[in-house]
Amino acid sequence: MPRQTFVLNGKTVTLNVHDDVRVLWVLRDLLGVTGPKYGCGINVCKACTSHVNGRAFNPCSVRVGDLKKTDEVTTIEGLADTVDGDLHPMQQAWLDRDVAQCGYCQPGQIMAAVALVRKVRREHRSITDADLDGIRNICRCGTYTRIREAIEQGARRM
Repeated sequence: MPRQTFVLNGKTVTLNVHDDVRVLWVLRDLLGVTGPKYGCGINVCKACTSHVNGRAFNPCSVRVGDLKKTDEVTTIEGLADTVDGDLHPMQQAWLDRDVAQCGYCQPGQIMAAVALVRKVRREHRSITDADLDGIRNICRCGTYTRIREAIEQGARRM
């Protein structure tokens, strides 16, 4: 069985797993990292949204064999470690705005929001309504208004 190596939440991991296994299953089933949720498995619901090299990606649609040894995968479990403090500002905004109801989609929502803020900052601009509309993560509880408010608050603090 092939050996796969990548960086997960700041630590290099190596494991024996076939190339075609999706990163989501490697994270959840083999490494015990359960923040990224399984929702659809076909890159639609975005419940598994995480980061690879600082950009949003959906591990349900990426084969572990497609990761390079130097690729840095960050999940919700490692997000706070990217800043000083106990929580990332976006996580704190989620709490301040009381976003979560069932909570299932929230890790993916937060990771998508952080990636969006980083993207617009790289482009030297502010978040627009069109940017917020572009986040396609599904929330079955319908907390989209509070999600938008939390993203705007988190962006101000990042």
